[in-house]
Amino acid sequence: MNHKNVWAILVLMIATSQTIVAQNKSISNPKIEALLKKMTLEEKIGQLNLATYVNENNSTNSLNDQIKKGDIGSILKSNGAKKNYDLQKIAVEQSRLGIPMMFQEDVIHGYRTIFPAPLGESASWNLQNIEMSASIAAKEAAAGGIHLTYAPMVDITNDPRWGRIVEGAGEDPYYGSLVSAARVKGFQGKKFTSGENVMACVKHFAGYGAALAGRDYNISDFSERTLREIYLPPFKAAIDAGVESVMCAYSTYDGVPATANKKLLDDILRKELGFKGMLITDWSTINNLVKIGAAANQKDAVLMTINSEVDLDMTSGLYLKYLKELVNEGKVKVAVIDKAVRRVLIAKQKLGLFEDPYKFFNEAREKETLLNPKHLEFARKTAVESMVLLKNKDGILPLKSSVKKIAVIGPLATRKKDMFSWWGGDYSQGKPEDVVSLLEGLKQTVGKDVVIEYAEGIILEGFEPKGLELIPAAVKLASQSDLVILALGEEYWMSGEGGSISNIDLPGAQEDLLKAIAETGKPIVTVLFNGRPFDLQLVEKHSTAILEAWFPGTMAGLAVSDVLLGKYNPSGKLTVSFPRNTGQIPIFYNYKRTSHDVNGQPNPNRWNNKYLDIPATPLYPFGYGLSYTNFEYSNLKLSSETIKKGDSVEVSIEITNTGKIFGEEVVQLYVGDDVSSVSRPMKELKGFKKIGLQPGEKQKIVLTLTPSDLSFYNQDMKWVLEPGTFTIMVGASSEDIKFSKKLNVIETK
Repeated sequence: MNHKNVWAILVLMIATSQTIVAQNKSISNPKIEALLKKMTLEEKIGQLNLATYVNENNSTNSLNDQIKKGDIGSILKSNGAKKNYDLQKIAVEQSRLGIPMMFQEDVIHGYRTIFPAPLGESASWNLQNIEMSASIAAKEAAAGGIHLTYAPMVDITNDPRWGRIVEGAGEDPYYGSLVSAARVKGFQGKKFTSGENVMACVKHFAGYGAALAGRDYNISDFSERTLREIYLPPFKAAIDAGVESVMCAYSTYDGVPATANKKLLDDILRKELGFKGMLITDWSTINNLVKIGAAANQKDAVLMTINSEVDLDMTSGLYLKYLKELVNEGKVKVAVIDKAVRRVLIAKQKLGLFEDPYKFFNEAREKETLLNPKHLEFARKTAVESMVLLKNKDGILPLKSSVKKIAVIGPLATRKKDMFSWWGGDYSQGKPEDVVSLLEGLKQTVGKDVVIEYAEGIILEGFEPKGLELIPAAVKLASQSDLVILALGEEYWMSGEGGSISNIDLPGAQEDLLKAIAETGKPIVTVLFNGRPFDLQLVEKHSTAILEAWFPGTMAGLAVSDVLLGKYNPSGKLTVSFPRNTGQIPIFYNYKRTSHDVNGQPNPNRWNNKYLDIPATPLYPFGYGLSYTNFEYSNLKLSSETIKKGDSVEVSIEITNTGKIFGEEVVQLYVGDDVSSVSRPMKELKGFKKIGLQPGEKQKIVLTLTPSDLSFYNQDMKWVLEPGTFTIMVGASSEDIKFSKKLNVIETK
């Protein structure tokens, strides 16, 4: 039979069932079952093979041959409407059954328009914007021929040595869960068949952020309590939001690699959390089972993985190599393979690929969508909201009209690719020429009567000090200027996957440059471009103001300029604690009480859990961030002093803008359990609200607490609500608590 005729028959069979059912619900689909019956074992296994377009072992010709044979069900690292159309055409018109392929990619914080790196974006505390940036990234990716993105990464971590901290939402599982859901909703939208949304793949399941010593891919060791309290909540939030795919972690849980951990993947993910979508390995992780000694050989590794209900084999090709043999030996049941293939086919059906396999490959739409002016405008808005003002001595910011000559110093002031982060720089379609650098942004936006001059200051190429001979020229420029804007941070590749560091000091000779400029006595406004917390003690000492800009993306320079010039009043708040130095790591706000704490703080006496050489507190705590205005908190009230199961309590507080300009404040609600059957954190974030106030304006905000917010896992790992008192705290950060009140749980059954 002609391949086109086969395809036409399949279209007729499947098109009738194209009403997209609710995501992640059990699907009874006779058309998919009919297609499964037509497939050979080899074709079924091919649907589970996720190949890479850039695999050095695959020439384009051999890849095309595999597609014709039906040996490839999905491809990653192939971008562009035209390229993917041509590959899809081979699958649809030259393979026996004409099953369309799914194209997958790392669309982490933008496709061509690059938004702030996720850690930075999370500092905006603006869930609506976070969802929208994911939606725009999806729209651009879909226009570029992509069906599924490997995002969001929702791993919670408190170790800034770990490079992938840049890819998550920080240290708090409650806030991380809200960001997780927002990003899933943004990527996936409401209707895949529009061709403007992509499937999300939440990663890495589970506990990948616990890598020991902050070394990526390293072993991890944590309890079931930590798994349930810290690492699972963002995944549950993603599943509840309808995420269609989950990626396994490289790491282990309870000594068993995640890729072949049946308890983790089947018992917890599928049965307990109710996930019904596709489960994907990370890059070649089946082969890693052999490398770490969990499997004797590749064939055994495949057996372990498929029997753990992992559907797609990313890049290793080992399903293709061994699954048929394992079936013939009776070690793998065809029903197990059918279950995996069914999930893959249903995903393709949800995307509308059986109805129109070429829906995502419109070159005119691609040209119109990528770098759309509205996307760039929103990227600028998102970037300014992500920035955190860490210091502003004597209100030096926003820049005053009296500043007529500005020295912009530091190599990062002119860098473009370094505004992207590792994912945006090497693993997106973003291009450095799209970026507005800091120096360009300032020159475009300052008044005509302001002179801006630039000095590189040092050479930033790696971690070793370079370019010290350039410092004198920078010092001379600074001494002749009214003010210095000093761009410090890290190169884009220094954080991200595989970007672990042992020391969180600023790389290269940046501290030497800072000290030399400080000797001029000129005011220094330090702008930080980075994807992780650094040791900023020296920066804090010598800077008049500090703006944490993160990796701001395509509109970097314009966004920073907006904040420095006061066109936007910074409102960002940290979602990760900044240690004073490397020795404090790990440090986080929601630590559990110890026998030597006093009123929630380390005991000042010698015999306690403090350090002798530095304070035990972070340099900048979770939730911290300054504004160009001031806010006054007053009149904290609880709607009831007691709560019982089935009830809720409203927590109200009044916020007043006591300054002279409009500002936004992130009001944060924390809860502490006074007495509990297991050790609990001193405080946990359980609510927040971001509000904007005009000068002199007062607003009452109300946050709601439910029994679930006061519940926890007891000694038997049961989710319980215990009677007793809780301390309800409201403040401007995890340390800046303005008011607190007691709430009594009186009935738990």
